[in-house]
Amino acid sequence: MRSGAYRAAHAAGEDWGRVAKALSDQLGPGGNKPEGLGFLYLTEPLASDLGSVLTFLRETTGVADWVGAVGFGVAANRAEYFNEPAGAALVAPFGPGDYHLLRSIITDRPGKNGIGRFAAEGVPVGIVHGDAANGTLPDIVSALADESGAFLAGGLTALAARAQIAGEVTGGGLSGVLIAPGIGAITGVSQGCAPIGAPHAITDGRANVLVELDRRPSLDVFLEDVGPDLATNLEHAGRMVHVALAVPGSDRGDYLVRNITGIDPDRGLMAIGETIDTGQSLTFCMHNRDTAVADLKRMASDMARRLGAPPSAGLYFSCVARGPNLFGPDGREMKLIAEELGDFPIAGFYANGEIFNHRLYGYTGVLVLFP
Repeated sequence: MRSGAYRAAHAAGEDWGRVAKALSDQLGPGGNKPEGLGFLYLTEPLASDLGSVLTFLRETTGVADWVGAVGFGVAANRAEYFNEPAGAALVAPFGPGDYHLLRSIITDRPGKNGIGRFAAEGVPVGIVHGDAANGTLPDIVSALADESGAFLAGGLTALAARAQIAGEVTGGGLSGVLIAPGIGAITGVSQGCAPIGAPHAITDGRANVLVELDRRPSLDVFLEDVGPDLATNLEHAGRMVHVALAVPGSDRGDYLVRNITGIDPDRGLMAIGETIDTGQSLTFCMHNRDTAVADLKRMASDMARRLGAPPSAGLYFSCVARGPNLFGPDGREMKLIAEELGDFPIAGFYANGEIFNHRLYGYTGVLVLFP
């Protein structure tokens, strides 16, 4: 698919060779000189062939620099691929001064990494891919955002070694590309939740256990918020309801969505999938198809307003728990984006966690649009 100078492709096939050729055929042959920046995403069955696909696309498209990752699925315009060999690619018409590759950062001390010149020109956007097996990744993401001044967007790879591209096949940390402020990319996040009660203060919390909310047993507060129908079936309520933890110091109303991992009715306690702090604000929220559809449409509509014109291209990073697991089959999540924003070249992947600004999220969809 083509729109202006951006080119996108997506395909499934029996093996890496068929997928790579289909992507190359759709992107078109390159000229005499390498040009542009490529984004490449493959499904997990092609993880071991990432280097082969990268080499093939370099040779056939004329695009020298690529970044990307292996995901549980890949996303494209009105299409999603899971559980089969498949790929999605986007080639952006960027010149050498429009971007800077970020080689794999393994620790939370990223060093200068050639990023200073972008930080002096404004707020760059960083498209980054992380290794979920690296336990220091939250610190790496935060440190890179602080040092570069970039607004980061991306996701964590499927559980495969060396599942990232940053000029070459890499892995183990955080990698990607910084895009110069002059490109004008914008970002948005959809968390797909609707609050079902007022915010509560965590007045007693230990590790990941909610002891008290608003100085009352946490389970009592939870049961009041979810209502009598869900309160009669705690197992079902624990699956349907999530917690939204307010991000301290955020002026955007950001929050982190986490699972309820355990309920102790005898002691009135609840456990969640996140370490908590006393004084932190928490809201119970419903996370289902209806709330997810409404929030995805809200995000896309808001980004269309901010962009002021149809997008030229985009990148999308969504949680593996979304896609067909939440929105339904036949590429419904990506079709919803197209219904709100129109058809445009887009590529992305279904992740093991999402990156937005300077932290890790879950259950979210992160969209990057290019004007």
